[in-house]
Amino acid sequence: MKSAMLTGLRKIEMADVPDPEIKGSKDVKIRMHVVGVCGSDIHYYQNGRIGSQVVTYPFTVGHEGAGTVVETGTEVSVVKPGDRVAIEPAMPCMDCDQCKSGRQHTCRKLRFLGCPGQAEGCLSEFIVMPESSCFPVPGTMSFDDAAISEPLAIGVYSVRQAAQVKEAAIGILGFGPIGMSVMLAASARGCDKFYITDRIESRVGMASQTGARWAGNPDKEDIVTRIIDEEEQGLDVVFECCGKQEAMDQAVELVKPGGKIMIVGIPEFDNWTFNADILRRKEISLINIRRQNHSLGETLEMILHSDVDLTPMVTHRFPLEQTGLAFDLVAGYNDGVMKAMIDIS
Repeated sequence: MKSAMLTGLRKIEMADVPDPEIKGSKDVKIRMHVVGVCGSDIHYYQNGRIGSQVVTYPFTVGHEGAGTVVETGTEVSVVKPGDRVAIEPAMPCMDCDQCKSGRQHTCRKLRFLGCPGQAEGCLSEFIVMPESSCFPVPGTMSFDDAAISEPLAIGVYSVRQAAQVKEAAIGILGFGPIGMSVMLAASARGCDKFYITDRIESRVGMASQTGARWAGNPDKEDIVTRIIDEEEQGLDVVFECCGKQEAMDQAVELVKPGGKIMIVGIPEFDNWTFNADILRRKEISLINIRRQNHSLGETLEMILHSDVDLTPMVTHRFPLEQTGLAFDLVAGYNDGVMKAMIDIS
């Protein structure tokens, strides 16, 4: 089969590799149709690592995918050949203390699609996944929407962890696909007070068009002053969705006493810094978000019942052979890109 593989920093090459085989009774072989390019894929592409997770070349990334089942193990009962599926990229062991306590996303033996040292990604014509990672979707749902359910589930989980959002004033710092996913998830729960920032003008404009009460560029205006002018007491919750220290500094200033900062973005550095005096005096809660947990099924239901509008999310498409061009586009934030999709078959 064909696979788009990282072969070095900012290098992607097409390779012919053996088709994956079903080895376990609960394995499912999937023909991939679409894969979304995620910010974490770009970290591996540009830096060769995310924290302690370091790429050994060659390696295939990609974890936002959807496809069609072509073969199943003897004990698979959830799906059958011909079924369309959204893919949950996490493969927990279901036996450690974390899994047994319901925290499969922090499984001590977790394997995750496209994560170095764990599992090759889905930028290939075929993959094999455990039955537990396969979520059937109806023919009325597009493969794009099925694939985007993965990043959207992060937004759904982030909002759930933030608790009450319906009457809240919410800040979203960074309006890429994850920032948009947070807004869509919070909007579905009844929130309508969004204050959104991004350094890319096209994304500021998209935020304004898709539901933001206020949107601005921190490189062009004092966003803290502007938002506090609108919400004098400060924001109830701020979602840091870009992994930038400057955004975290702004979040600390923006959130009201007793408020929450949800740390969703993945930084390229190792250590955050905080103003300890403000953090303590405001008694700000810091909540880290690790991917998602028990949220994909709910997310697919939201999509199926049109509780969210994913139309603005996909802005670009590329064939598998042009994966490198897609990664360059996303890495450079060029041409108003929000989500680039790779068409595989």
